Amino acid sequence: MKIAIIGSGNLGLSIAKGLLVSNSVTTLYLTKRNPRAIKSWEDYGNVTVTSDNREAVRQSDILIFAVQPGQFGGILEEIRDLLNEKHVLISTITGFKIKKIESVVGRDQYIIRSMPNTAISVGKSMTCICSNEKGRQRTDLAKAIFNKLGTSIEIPEEQMRAATVICASGIAFWMRLIRATTQGAIQLGFDAREAQELAMHTCMGAATLLVESGHHPEEEIDRVTTPKGCTIEGLNEMEHSGLSSSLIKGIVASFNKINQIADL
Repeated sequence: MKIAIIGSGNLGLSIAKGLLVSNSVTTLYLTKRNPRAIKSWEDYGNVTVTSDNREAVRQSDILIFAVQPGQFGGILEEIRDLLNEKHVLISTITGFKIKKIESVVGRDQYIIRSMPNTAISVGKSMTCICSNEKGRQRTDLAKAIFNKLGTSIEIPEEQMRAATVICASGIAFWMRLIRATTQGAIQLGFDAREAQELAMHTCMGAATLLVESGHHPEEEIDRVTTPKGCTIEGLNEMEHSGLSSSLIKGIVASFNKINQIADL
């Protein structure tokens, strides 16, 4: 596949890394205002770094946009005359609706919105996608790309803001939980490195159990809780202190904030 990533910041480079590690590209163009900052990516051999968005579009079939929302409209204006029937436009940009993209490039383009997270760089992203009418013909292609970089699901566009909170912001939420577990382990006597190892791999094991078994979390909780045991004692203390409630409140607060930002 000939892919261009327009906007090679943190997310764009995470996507690039995932594509390269999974051998998913024939050629990869990376664009950035200051290309010198990422020139070392050309060491991969099939990567071209440039500040010229138009060159990247001419040389690519799949265009992944990972720029700031305020830049996206101008970039679409810049490259729209180059778009043809081969191009698939994949946006990763929060709050920029398909209708707005169509208003610049037209409805007769394959347009897909995606919401990956930074775990895409290690092939573990949870990516949500939606499309315009024409883009439905290319959703399987988009899912094939993102499934090589983790897992993807197709959702209605009206759920994309919520998906941003759960999947993109969610990375930070889980990192904070791992950090808290690490701090608890240190208090119990482990050194910092050991504590983080224990927290990280236990978290990964818990998620893998659910993915591979298909069980509800409470089923797996029941497997490790015994009457008057230490696990239920700890769980109940966490709930008395508002663990579930604070998580839900945080998720809702993030969702409210993203709606405020998007409606400005």
